[in-house]
Amino acid sequence: MFIEKLIRSFEKFKVPYTLVGGYAVALHGLMRSTVDVDLLTRLDEQNLARAEQALLALGLQSRVPVTASEVARFRKEYIERRNLIAWSFVNPKNPMEMVDILLTHDLRDVSVIHKKMQDFKISIISIDDLIMMKKEAGRPQDLEDIRGLRALKK
Repeated sequence: MFIEKLIRSFEKFKVPYTLVGGYAVALHGLMRSTVDVDLLTRLDEQNLARAEQALLALGLQSRVPVTASEVARFRKEYIERRNLIAWSFVNPKNPMEMVDILLTHDLRDVSVIHKKMQDFKISIISIDDLIMMKKEAGRPQDLEDIRGLRALKK
């Protein structure tokens, strides 16, 4: 399973992360289908370089020609001037293997929980912080996810 390979690669390269997006919604208990894996990590240059190494080790390639160093140095400019809110990676041999590192939030600014899946642990953003991020995004699917996540909290 791709998600397991991804988590194990992040562990190997010592990349702190938390899942956000559709996978996080599903792991919190809502029926949700998604293909890409959205995650947060620490947005400093050293950590982004380790994340890049972990993704390259899985055969994924950046969709845009930027390096971890450039993402760290120009992140705010990329967001404001180019609307680049995620650093996206895809496996050219299997386009279903996609990862987006969100550039709008740093891992240090959110709460996470851990769940056990088979023989590994997975880090997932808290429901409250996931709701906050989905409010900011405001897309129709995000608004639907918010309704479902709020219902889970009751």
